[in-house]
Amino acid sequence: MNIFTSFYCVAGIITSTIFTATIAQSEIKIGIAGPLSGSTLNVGEMQEIGAQRAIFDINSNGGLLGQEIVITSVDDACEPKQAKAAAKQLVSEGVVFVVGHACSGASLAVGKIYEDAGIIMISPSSTNPRITDAGISTVFRVIGRDDEQGLVAGDYLADNNKNGNIVILHDGQAFGLGIAEFAKQQLNKRGVTEVLFDSFKPEQDDYQSVVNKLVEVNADVVYIGGYQGDIGIIIRQAKTKLPNLQLLAGDSLVNLDFITISGKAGIGAKFTFGPDMRLNPEAKDVVAVIRDEDAYEPDGYTLYAYGAVQAWAQAVERAKTTKTDAVVSALKSGKFDTVLGEIGFDKKGDVTGISGFVWYVFEEESYVLDK
Repeated sequence: MNIFTSFYCVAGIITSTIFTATIAQSEIKIGIAGPLSGSTLNVGEMQEIGAQRAIFDINSNGGLLGQEIVITSVDDACEPKQAKAAAKQLVSEGVVFVVGHACSGASLAVGKIYEDAGIIMISPSSTNPRITDAGISTVFRVIGRDDEQGLVAGDYLADNNKNGNIVILHDGQAFGLGIAEFAKQQLNKRGVTEVLFDSFKPEQDDYQSVVNKLVEVNADVVYIGGYQGDIGIIIRQAKTKLPNLQLLAGDSLVNLDFITISGKAGIGAKFTFGPDMRLNPEAKDVVAVIRDEDAYEPDGYTLYAYGAVQAWAQAVERAKTTKTDAVVSALKSGKFDTVLGEIGFDKKGDVTGISGFVWYVFEEESYVLDK
């Protein structure tokens, strides 16, 4: 039986999660912010399950500073405007820490709101460089950056497809556009020019107009910056006319839901992501518990969210307070033992101690490291 009792308000922003691990005299309020609706729901689910498990484990071991951690979850729908509303709700709730936001556009929209309110934010999945380059003192992440991820993609395209017809597409949003531009820059730096660099409107049911453009340029490989729902539909429709088309993408594909959407057309698709933390010795026990007790496979960002909570909690313990300045100082000066391994943060808030992006490939029922 799942350890969590959750209440979701589909039409609204707030979703509340109630924990019954221990009864304490006082409590520490934190938030989880991500998409709990829409086409990126799976990303929010990973984040929420990982963060919830981490908080439950802390509460089950006496809490933090002798206090129970209480969660408020909010749905930002992976959309900047709703993310701002969600962030303001968390501010009004009096949270001291936010796990999230999951999507780059949402994270970019809320950083200053949290800084002004003295709330620390650690994203497990937002990769746009501007999130930490903005100089917002309370913003951190435990995932890599798209200027790194795009470089890996550009090099791969140049090394493996320089004589083919390369197309780069993006959905015009912070994550999709950003990673596509970085891939293009590196590809062009390597002396290779794509035959088409173009955008598409996200969250459509039909992408035949995009497919027609791919057919017009006789695309051999397409690199798509965007989220898995759109990418899955595009490649499913494209392969009816271009059966040998190779799909490459970024870390948004890191979930088997992609194969559900794309069908057989998604088999062989490759994407970049950070290390698979399920393989970490430090994560072995947590992986087993999430699989057994939560009946959930902790792939993708699940353990990254768990690790974000661990880092914040250890910083609070070292600071002996939840006061923002003290915890920020502890985060930027310390090392933390987590399911992600030993990690730290640089002066911008970017994670240190985690190796870079690597390639994965989809098989029929799984994704594996691309050899």
